[in-house]
Amino acid sequence: MTPTTHGEWTDLERWEAAYARFETPQEETAKFARRLKKLKATDWARGALIVELFCGRENGLHALSGLGFTNLEGADLSPSLIAQYKGPARCHTVDCRHLPFENGSKDILIVQGGLHHLLSLPEDLERTLKEANRVLRDGGRFVAVEPWRTPFLRLVHFLSERRLARRCSAKLDAFATMVEHERQTYEQWLSRPDIILSLLRTYFDPELCSIQWGKLSFVGRKKASGR
Repeated sequence: MTPTTHGEWTDLERWEAAYARFETPQEETAKFARRLKKLKATDWARGALIVELFCGRENGLHALSGLGFTNLEGADLSPSLIAQYKGPARCHTVDCRHLPFENGSKDILIVQGGLHHLLSLPEDLERTLKEANRVLRDGGRFVAVEPWRTPFLRLVHFLSERRLARRCSAKLDAFATMVEHERQTYEQWLSRPDIILSLLRTYFDPELCSIQWGKLSFVGRKKASGR
């Protein structure tokens, strides 16, 4: 998300404040742990070299640590979020379209809700996936969980646009506020499903691709040579 200024706060700061109302760090860590188990992360080698891209508040790293993974790194564009991390993983302030890792040096790359913040589709997505392909070893895994326009998400959007519903639910109000401050990239992402799936399959052989409850869950193996 590009931080634009409104008064003393940027859109990014307003989004982060809304996210803090949406769920606590403990709730997010537990959610990520449940999600990783569904994606069969418990079958991965505990010593795998894993990088959480767009790691944000780094609760994905805490979830991975809780599952027993020991070789963890995080990458995010926000130095303020990186600075909040307290844990054993090494974290890098970096643009995920230009990763600071050697070719074929990582086993698993994970993105949980970061790709839909990319400013330009398909250009930025392709750069990110190409970089992910580059730094993964042959057969390495790319994991992504992102919002997806399903009947359930349409219902959530419908309710979040109703003032009474927002007054009755703090969580729904926080969700609506986040959408307000990321609308450009969020709507862009939701409107390009065919292009997104095509690019994912260009760089990775799908091991799992599930669409349900407003989410795309994708696990793919690195192809030997990008395109």
